Amino acid sequence: MLGRDDLAAVRRILDRDPVTHVFVDHRVTTSRLDPRWLGGQLWGYDDGTGVVALCHAAANLIPVAADSEALAAFATQAIAQGRRCSAILGPDEQVRELWELLAQDWGPARDVRVRQPFLTLDHDPSVPADPRVRRVRPEELDVLYPACVAMFTEELGVSPEASGGAGLYRSRVAQLIDKGLAFARIEGDQVLFKAEVAAVTPHAGQIQGVWVNPSHRGRGLSAPAMASVSSAVLHDLAPVVSLYVNEPNLAARRSYARVGFTERTRFATILF
Repeated sequence: MLGRDDLAAVRRILDRDPVTHVFVDHRVTTSRLDPRWLGGQLWGYDDGTGVVALCHAAANLIPVAADSEALAAFATQAIAQGRRCSAILGPDEQVRELWELLAQDWGPARDVRVRQPFLTLDHDPSVPADPRVRRVRPEELDVLYPACVAMFTEELGVSPEASGGAGLYRSRVAQLIDKGLAFARIEGDQVLFKAEVAAVTPHAGQIQGVWVNPSHRGRGLSAPAMASVSSAVLHDLAPVVSLYVNEPNLAARRSYARVGFTERTRFATILF
């Protein structure tokens, strides 16, 4: 397990591709590898020349810059520790190879999502922004929260409130609102669109939780709404916007393409 004394080595690895690894970079930057704030562990693989690969082991298991030898070492550690995560995610090839090593001990998975396009935008959106999309205010938590639960349940196939998780999830949503990282189009007490910026570094901001109210889908809300969120990220938070999407979700992929997002790499997600 890596600690504060390893920050320089960790930084060298993340700086090779800080956009793709924005989530791990965000966790390292905000916690400075203090276990109290990291929310888990950061493993390192030393090939004899120093640390050359990482694996963030918390609610998600996320490999970074890991070759086959590093993945084998991470799998050994993960099996010895036992599964504590709800998902494995990250670059497609690394995740799939890691899952092959873990499947016998950790399987079966609830869902396996491979070849998820990881998209980025580093310029103003190609479509006009929807001015009705704005940052959610703290007093609107009760309005936004049901939409967040609906998105999570629809996307992941399980409610975030299951197994007593409501309090923790509500706190997470409130935290994003308080930091100005939750965006929505709200009319009355109804959320028509919402998205959050789940990770921010000096290099990138990653959008997650994109959701359009089912009663308003197919009306062209998504692209202008995403243009609003993306513009806010680019102007206020980071020079690059990123997100990843399920490969079969053609409607979302078309919407992101309209905004100007292009594919940078592919991710994979293994859900438990």
